[in-house]
Amino acid sequence: MDKTLVMKFGGTSVGSVDALVSATRIIRDAKRDWARVVVVTSAMSGVTDLLLQSASLAAQGKLDSLAEAESTLRQKHFAALDALVKDETLREQTKTEINSLILSLVDLCNAIAVIGEATPRALDAVASLGERMSVRLLAAVTNEAGIKAQWTESASFVVTNAHFQNANPDFKVTTEKTRAVLNPILDAGVVPITTGFIGATPDGVITTLGRGGSDYSAAIVGKALPANEVWIWTDVDGVMTTDPRIVKEAQTLPEISYGEIAELAYYGAKVLHPKTIRPVVEAGIGLRICNTFNPSHAGTRLTSNGKKNGRVIKAVTAIRKQRLVTIEGRGMLGVPGVAARAFGAVASTGTSVPLITQASSEQSICFAIPAETASLIVPALEETFAREIEDNDIDRVWSTKEVSIITVVGAGMLHTPGVAGQVFSQLGNHNVNVLAIAQGSSEVSISLVVDASDTENAVKALHELIVRVEAGR
Repeated sequence: MDKTLVMKFGGTSVGSVDALVSATRIIRDAKRDWARVVVVTSAMSGVTDLLLQSASLAAQGKLDSLAEAESTLRQKHFAALDALVKDETLREQTKTEINSLILSLVDLCNAIAVIGEATPRALDAVASLGERMSVRLLAAVTNEAGIKAQWTESASFVVTNAHFQNANPDFKVTTEKTRAVLNPILDAGVVPITTGFIGATPDGVITTLGRGGSDYSAAIVGKALPANEVWIWTDVDGVMTTDPRIVKEAQTLPEISYGEIAELAYYGAKVLHPKTIRPVVEAGIGLRICNTFNPSHAGTRLTSNGKKNGRVIKAVTAIRKQRLVTIEGRGMLGVPGVAARAFGAVASTGTSVPLITQASSEQSICFAIPAETASLIVPALEETFAREIEDNDIDRVWSTKEVSIITVVGAGMLHTPGVAGQVFSQLGNHNVNVLAIAQGSSEVSISLVVDASDTENAVKALHELIVRVEAGR
């Protein structure tokens, strides 16, 4: 069977006339090398935020800015069509379709204003409009460039549960439907251009796949067809050794393992969402991250084993705006279920915990939370442990001021003695105080917590280790 490539374009990769020209060129080049090419697209950059802001304001009864949002959406999409699509019939037909989606935003916002609430289901209907506009725009531009393309909405083949705003696909049904919808288009030599981020319940109600949803969509399509490779086109040259805004010497990693990128994505690197990786890993599909604005760059290739380039430490990430919450008390010693109750209380606030550390004496539990949730979580814990606090079994529940989680990632650490020692020596040499430490049993990463003011200093210090440990110094 002919080889199949799935390519996903992020919001900035379709967000302007120049970006759309680059994307079209990339599709043309891919079609030259691959018999079957599927394109998954995000909404134009800034559109999803504008849509959700409109819904949020409507829920407060504020519809004054809706006309402005309507006008912005028209201008953004129509200007690109005017610049890039000379075929008048195609251009006007596409404008009509996009305009009807903009009008459905107005209808949805008016309905939300009447109810006074934006339900998760309504928010998914609103958020989906950006991708649905984008897919029509990109298909028109691609056809104008002489590449036969056909848009299709992924709601027609990605079947999910009804967990609105973060839906999970039913892979069995999705696989059948994806093949039924996309294969006839591919067999005709046409490029299907489909929406990322969106699915639908078995009853056809639109859902979205949550943060990183368009990347996830590409992986779902890749697994379902199946594809030979999935390429994620974004606005950076791939996965970098750290944030180039902190360390200007940061470099692109030529390859990285699935385990390493899952840790990086979890701990703040915004290149790829961890959920994206799973279908690709399960299907044994090649995954590559490339730059739409620098397509000749090789980007980063994901492999099942990321130690080929010899680097022990691959990258350093930082998650800012966290706080450490500590539950401490000698009465906790040997009492079963304290941790379960603590995290039950945290879960009841809808908060995810990125890092946990517990003393082996069981006299304290310490974990990180997003800073803005501390005002919810500390009272929830005090309520849960009210009796233990009253009986002095728990001395106090408290949170620190703002901190950052710094994570050092590299599969090579598993087989290299003394890396943790070098990490902490390096921080000590740069006067960075470590407040808490966690190392996963996978040993692909070491995470540590530092004061917010030490964030950049810590990242710069640890980035120096990437080259030093590699060189064996």
